[in-house]
Amino acid sequence: MNNFLVISALGQDRAGLIAELSQTVLNTGCNIEDSRMSILGGEFAIIMLVSGAWNNIAKLEDSLPSVGEKLGLLVNCRRTQPRNLTHEEIPYTIEVVSLDHPGIVQQIAGFFSKRNINIHDMYTSSHRAAHTGSPMFTLSMTVEIPAATHISTLREQFMEFCDQLNLDAIMEPVKI
Repeated sequence: MNNFLVISALGQDRAGLIAELSQTVLNTGCNIEDSRMSILGGEFAIIMLVSGAWNNIAKLEDSLPSVGEKLGLLVNCRRTQPRNLTHEEIPYTIEVVSLDHPGIVQQIAGFFSKRNINIHDMYTSSHRAAHTGSPMFTLSMTVEIPAATHISTLREQFMEFCDQLNLDAIMEPVKI
């Protein structure tokens, strides 16, 4: 039976960090099941789900403080269990583009939270518009809509919500 460990690391960006972290995982006999990595400002950030036999996970846990020190990373880890999927949720993709202003993430997260809809993942970024230089915001997320939810009503509510906030949005089922 596999055991699972979530590892997060944060530190100054430089070439080779992913190679060195993944080598550490491999050297302990573990496997990276899922991961996300990004450069935010000048900082490197990664979160990964690692699996392995209990003794290999323990070896990995023991090695992380020295690996973090060697690489100049703040490393945290936590044991976890496999996610229980009930198959009663329907995954939908949400895409939003707008002029950037504070509060967009909170407002969108609040919209789904009030309806007991879980956010599975989310990515946001900001950039300057090509011709005008205006600050722009983009959001991409996957939500898990309970099967009992009336999708067309939810979509209508979400689009009205986005219109009120002047957000361009798309809501569609995840295509597998």
